[in-house]
Amino acid sequence: MSPIPILRIGTTLLCSVHVELDDALAERLQEDVLGTIERTGATGLVVDISGLETVDSYVARILADTGRMARLMGADTVLAGMRPEVAATLVRMGFPLEGVRAALDLDHGLALLAHGRSGATEGRRPGRTAP
Repeated sequence: MSPIPILRIGTTLLCSVHVELDDALAERLQEDVLGTIERTGATGLVVDISGLETVDSYVARILADTGRMARLMGADTVLAGMRPEVAATLVRMGFPLEGVRAALDLDHGLALLAHGRSGATEGRRPGRTAP
């Protein structure tokens, strides 16, 4: 049993991280998420990291790789709830999260997946219109 629960909501998996991720736990999370996608056939994944105070470069790479791997398995990935300090650190380190969409919070993450499946533009917040 994973120390980080992975919930299924329809065809979407929700993983809410509320413990600091060390390297081993991040790798375990990746294995558990990918195994759950394989078992359930999920087509979406939201990883809520709003509970994380810090994300180092290795954990960021694991999260990005997990998103890319999930996409290869047919599941779109949204990273939700990234704190401003974490985003700033990743940008300063020059670490892009390619292949993973981002959302301000869990609600926006779930909506982004739902809208993405119905053809909405990626990167635009659900419920908002372009200027």
